Amino acid sequence: EASPDEGLIEDLAIVDKKAVEQLTEGLISYYLPDLQRSKLALQELTQNQIVLLDTLEQEITKFKECNSVLDINALFSEAKHYHNKLVNIRKEMMILHEKTTKLKKRALKLQQKRQKEELEREQQREKELEREKQLTAKPARRT
Repeated sequence: EASPDEGLIEDLAIVDKKAVEQLTEGLISYYLPDLQRSKLALQELTQNQIVLLDTLEQEITKFKECNSVLDINALFSEAKHYHNKLVNIRKEMMILHEKTTKLKKRALKLQQKRQKEELEREQQREKELEREKQLTAKPARRT
């Protein structure tokens, strides 16, 4: 004979799974836009870096082709300018990488916590079922 609590426990298991799914979807929808924006920013930075590297290569080629020294100071200041741009892009990329790493760590921790909670709930359910079995009346044996 089924106990009145048995249906309740099954309902709770269904609610828990739904809640877990909804929480997971909520977490993903919360962090995904930031991650996508970070990805786009990284792509843009990479593209800018390629353009800057191409420009630097062109400048180096021009410098090598120069027979006479036209304006070395101007060339050096331009090179310094592009170097500073590259340094700034690298800093931005490192910051974005750190943010992405932190987000990944946090998502992993949340996932591990969720799995631990699910395991604990499952163990609790098993304990309750075992307790119910033990509480169930057993027929007396004849000696």
